[in-house]
Amino acid sequence: MKMARRAVLAAGSLAAQAAGSLAAWPALAQAQADYPSRPVRLVVGYPAGGSTDVVARLLAERLARGWGQPVIVENRPGASGTLGADAVAKAAPDGHTLLVGASGEMAIARATLRSIPYAPADFAPLALLTEQPFLLLVNGDLPATSLAELVALAKARPGVLNYGSFGTGTAPHLLGELLKAEAGIAVTHVPYRGSAPLTTDLLAGQVQFSFDTIPAGLPHLGTGRLRALALCRATRAAAVPEVPTTAEAGMPWLLGGTWASLVAPARTPEPIQARIAAAVQVAMREALADAFRERGLEAIGSDATEARHFIAAEQTRWAAIARRGNVEVE
Repeated sequence: MKMARRAVLAAGSLAAQAAGSLAAWPALAQAQADYPSRPVRLVVGYPAGGSTDVVARLLAERLARGWGQPVIVENRPGASGTLGADAVAKAAPDGHTLLVGASGEMAIARATLRSIPYAPADFAPLALLTEQPFLLLVNGDLPATSLAELVALAKARPGVLNYGSFGTGTAPHLLGELLKAEAGIAVTHVPYRGSAPLTTDLLAGQVQFSFDTIPAGLPHLGTGRLRALALCRATRAAAVPEVPTTAEAGMPWLLGGTWASLVAPARTPEPIQARIAAAVQVAMREALADAFRERGLEAIGSDATEARHFIAAEQTRWAAIARRGNVEVE
């Protein structure tokens, strides 16, 4: 009798739960149908003016047109982009707070930081927006016109040359340490809080070389103030067709860049994820891809599945680079 009574009570409890769930479905469906119902925040973990910020602002403009709601870019720089990423990981999973995430916080931080307050599983990738291979840039007064000449100069002046990065543990830092390890040179790393302040000091000669994106270097390449020695990928770029690749320069292992993806908090309902991803695809077809290319960014616009696989592969690749360069951040 007791077992039968427990079975009746359990059945009643399950029925009540099911009824509650069914009652909640119309409200959830309506919320998804009304998305976005208020302004959407695109969080960027870097200062204004950098390539990830440029991507976010172009995306925000196009999404706002399609949605009829403001899309606001919020810069939350610090800790290699992880402050902004953590804020999004902990945000309400309703699609109104998204991250325009770069390689730093989405892949490299796990390889270089002893602990970060979020995991890959805390995000739902929605699209890969752009890829941006790095240029190896030098100050125009440096007597080096090729990657080989830069290495020779560093060997002739051990400990004299400085290279800048977006910050300790970022992709340019890892590539600089990889170059040091593989080429056998002694140069000093100088970290900055993003691309814009780094470019300012590179132009002034406070640092002699850096790794940065094509959009960051392009405005200065024809002025004589900066010189691009190599592109850090296997094939040349249409935006700078005269710049040889690191593979052409005899250093095929010196590959890297950054990329921008759009991700949501992991528990965001799948219908809302799908609506956002579809809106990105529409924006890319209509004008966003052209807007990216006009600024030297390589438009990708992949779907959510491709973005998820790409980010996972990047996490593995940058972990290997960090180990070779012996980079770890407290």
